[in-house]
Amino acid sequence: MTRYRRLQAGPTYFFTVVAFQRRPIFCDPGFRAALRQSITTVRVARPFTIDAWVLMPNHMHCIWTLPERDFDYGRRWGEIKRYVSNVCRETLHDPALLKRSTKKRNESTIWQRRFWEHQIRNDVDFERHMDYVHFNPVKHGFVLNVAEWEHSTFHRYVRNGVYAQDWGGTAEARTLQLD
Repeated sequence: MTRYRRLQAGPTYFFTVVAFQRRPIFCDPGFRAALRQSITTVRVARPFTIDAWVLMPNHMHCIWTLPERDFDYGRRWGEIKRYVSNVCRETLHDPALLKRSTKKRNESTIWQRRFWEHQIRNDVDFERHMDYVHFNPVKHGFVLNVAEWEHSTFHRYVRNGVYAQDWGGTAEARTLQLD
């Protein structure tokens, strides 16, 4: 099993964030650039550590560690989503998809309204979620091997010696129960 070094002491969370009506827009180059810039901007005022991230066409999973006694991930996500929505409004917003409730809330058609979060309980939980994040492109059939998916922190962990380059492409890795 892969072993991670946990140096952060603050609360750690796993998130799933989904595109509006599961549209496959998250790997769009403009979206990726806006997301990267929004994260950089938000982290200046509201720091957090990115432990893992995978960007799928219509959803993303990530693990963040916040500073000690800081539990305000909701504000961070709100600012990230708002920034991306403003930058991508011309290219990714589709007014034809708006419903009355969406219009009433002045929402974009880029993001699903909510996100799912889970507070990581211990090192085993952390490891399982890290593997889930990185194995997700294989699970959804986009690639046969984790290393083939470019939109993932998996490559950082390979460079740091945490994962083997062929992790997730072996028969052993494919039997992981990553529900």
